[in-house]
Amino acid sequence: MNKKQSKKKIKTKKKKNYSEKTAFANLEKTPNTLNIPKKSSSGIPKYVADRMARRIFFTAGIPTILGMSVFVVSYIIVTRNIAEIPPSSTIAISALFFLLGLAGLSFGILSASWDKEPGSFFGIENIPMNIQRAKAAFKPATQNFEDKS
Repeated sequence: MNKKQSKKKIKTKKKKNYSEKTAFANLEKTPNTLNIPKKSSSGIPKYVADRMARRIFFTAGIPTILGMSVFVVSYIIVTRNIAEIPPSSTIAISALFFLLGLAGLSFGILSASWDKEPGSFFGIENIPMNIQRAKAAFKPATQNFEDKS
């Protein structure tokens, strides 16, 4: 069975022909100004980010490297018959170093001073202030979400 196909009327659209003068007239009228976006001050300043990176390297990087090296040292000790190390203790010690690195990551971010001059060596006095800043950063977003509900 063949279906009957309806014939659609095809309308031909006329193309408009523009002369060169009218086609390129708008190009000459546009101003040659660059739209440079304004820098917003809501981000983390570079000197604070560098300070955070240094603290993160020491408080998170070193424990993470130690956590990975536990496997290598354990392997060397077991293969050379220096001592018999159960695999569960290797995993437990490695996990301890990785958790220490995770805590160091949080500490490195929260203990960095936002002042131009670097703060104290450990920066413990900056932690409560930085927690308040983090809460304030998320506060407008949560208020807007609650208003829409």
